Amino acid sequence: MKKTAALLYPRSTAARQAVSLDGMWKFRLDTQGSGIVDGWKDGIGPADTIPVPASFQDFFTDKNSREYTGDFWYETEFFVPPERKGKSVYIRFGSVTHRGTVFVNGAEIARHEGGFLPFAADIAKRANYGGSNRLVVKGNNELSETNLPVGRTTSLPDGRKAAKPYFDFFNYSGIQRPVRLLALPKTAITDLSLIPRLNGDKAELEYAVETLVETGEEMEARLSVLDEEGRIVVEAQGAKGVLAIPNPRLWKVRDAYLYRVWARLYRNGELLDEWYEDSGLRTVEIRGTELLLNGESVYLKGFGKHEDADLIGRGYSLAHIKRDFELMKWIGANSFRTSHYPYAEEVYLMADREGFLVIDEAPAVGLFDTTNNALDTVRGKKKVPFFDKETLPELLETHLKAVQDMIARDKNHPSVIAWSLFNEPEDTSETAIPYFKAVFDAALDSDPQKRPRTFAVIMFSRPDTSKGCQFSDFICLNRYYGWYVLGGCDIDIAEQALRSELDGWKAQHLNKPFMFTEYGADTDSGLHKLPSVQWSQEYQIEALEMNHRVFDAYDFIKGEQVWAFADFQTGEGIHRLDGNKKGIFTRQRQPKAAAFYLKNRRESLPENYKSRSNI
Repeated sequence: MKKTAALLYPRSTAARQAVSLDGMWKFRLDTQGSGIVDGWKDGIGPADTIPVPASFQDFFTDKNSREYTGDFWYETEFFVPPERKGKSVYIRFGSVTHRGTVFVNGAEIARHEGGFLPFAADIAKRANYGGSNRLVVKGNNELSETNLPVGRTTSLPDGRKAAKPYFDFFNYSGIQRPVRLLALPKTAITDLSLIPRLNGDKAELEYAVETLVETGEEMEARLSVLDEEGRIVVEAQGAKGVLAIPNPRLWKVRDAYLYRVWARLYRNGELLDEWYEDSGLRTVEIRGTELLLNGESVYLKGFGKHEDADLIGRGYSLAHIKRDFELMKWIGANSFRTSHYPYAEEVYLMADREGFLVIDEAPAVGLFDTTNNALDTVRGKKKVPFFDKETLPELLETHLKAVQDMIARDKNHPSVIAWSLFNEPEDTSETAIPYFKAVFDAALDSDPQKRPRTFAVIMFSRPDTSKGCQFSDFICLNRYYGWYVLGGCDIDIAEQALRSELDGWKAQHLNKPFMFTEYGADTDSGLHKLPSVQWSQEYQIEALEMNHRVFDAYDFIKGEQVWAFADFQTGEGIHRLDGNKKGIFTRQRQPKAAAFYLKNRRESLPENYKSRSNI
C-alpha cells in the first residue's frame, strides 16, 4: 500500500477535513457483466437503493440476490466546496469486498484488490469544485486461488456465477465500511510510527514521522504527547526521536491508559498539517512459555469472532461494536482474535480504550482446497498439497501485500499484541516451508514494534507433521475434540485424544506458549436435553468443561479463545443449521446457557493464570 496522507485514520483537525459519504446509495447487480460496455461508469441507470456501509446480500428476499457472485455497482452524489480546490482531495473507503473500481464524473481514478483494508482514490483533478459530483463504484466478490480469502468461482448451467469458498463463513460483500471525503494539505503527514519501551519505572516512546513534501520545501516536524486530561507531558522537534515520558501510566489489560500523540508540520511557523494517534505505553514479549505484557505474564481469556450481524452481514456497525465489547466485559474476557481478516478500524480503537488484547489476523483463510477437504484430511481420507499449486507465486504476492498493509494500518494500536498470518492452512508439505518463511519474514520486517507472529493450526497438523509451527513465536491450536472428532457419547475418548496430542506437543520441547484459538461445539439455543446430546445447550457446556480440564493440566497452555463469540452466517449445508451455531451468544447477542458457565470460569482465572509465580 503506497503511503499517502489519506490512509491515516480519517480525522478532522485544523489542517484536515473528513466528511462522511455514508447513506443510501443507488445499487445494481450487473447480472450480465455488461456494466462497463453499457457505460454505467457515467451512471448506473435504473437502480435499487441500499445502505452504505453494509453487506448487500441480506436486504433482499430472493435467493439469486443473496447468493449473487460477480460485478455489482454503487452510485451516489457528493459536493466538494470551492475552498477545497488546491488541496489534496480523496475519497477514502474503509473497504470494498473483495475488489473495487472507482469512477468520479465518469473517469476511472482508482482500483483496489482486497476486501478488508482501506484504500483512497485521489479525485483532486476530477472533482467539480463548488458543485455536484457523481461517484460510481464497481465492486466484485468473485473468489479465486490467487486472492484472499481463497476459493473459486464456478458457472452454473444457466450462466450465473457461483462462489465456492474454501472457508466456512458467508461470502458477504459490498461497500462494508465507511466512505469519507477527505481534504488534506499538499504538504502532509503520511505516517507515524510509535515504539514504546519500558525500563523499570521509566518509559520511553520512540517516534518517526513520515511526510509528503513538495520538492525543495523546508518544513519542521513537532511532536506533543498529552495525557488523558489533555495536559502536555512532553514535546519534541524533529521527524524522529525518543521521548522520555515522565511519571508514566502504563496501558494494562482491562485497565487502559491512553496518551494522545500529536504530530504537526510547520513552515516558518505556519501550521501545514496535524494528525494524532491515541497510544498506550506497553510492551509485548514472548519469554519461554510465557506471554508477557509490560514484563508480566498474561493468560488470554477470550474469543474468536466475526464481523457478522443480522441484515447488515459483515457491515460496519458501531452499535454491534459497542454491544460486543460490553458482552466481553460482562463475561470476563480480556482478548479476541480478528478471525479471519482485519476488522474495521473502530474495533481496534475500542479495544485500545477498553484494554483488550487483540491477535490481528490477515485474511489468509482457505489455504486448503475446500473446507470439506480439510475435514476429510482430519478423518484420514486424503491430503491436498495446497502449496504445490501453479498459482502459488501470485497468491504469495497477494498475501505479502495483505500482511504489510494490515501492519501498516494497525501497527500503533496498543491493543494489538500479535499478528496471525494464516488461519488453518495446509502446512504439512515441504513446499509450505518457503511460503511460510516469506510471510513470517515480511511481518517481522513491516512491524516497528516487532510483535510476536503466529498462525492458527488446523486439526490435522500435528506435532510430527506441522512444517509451519517452526516459524511461530507462539502456537495457536484450533481443535474440535468432542465435536468434529469423537463427539457426543465419545466425549470421554475425545478428552484422552486431546491429552495425547498435547503430550506429543510437549515432547517437541518447543519452549513456546500454546493457546487454543478455537474449540467448542454447535448449539441450538432452544434445545435442552437430559442426558445431553450434540447440539443441546447442555452438551455445549460439557464440551467446554472437557476442554478446560485439559487446558488446566498443561502449564504451557497460556490462553483459551473459544469458538465463537456469537453465532454467524455460513453457506448452506446439512452440517450447518442456518449458519455456525458455536456462539456463546446468539447472533442477536443474547447469552446461551454456556455464557453463564464461561463467565464463572473467566472470572475465576487471574490475569496471570499459570505464570511461573503461580505454578
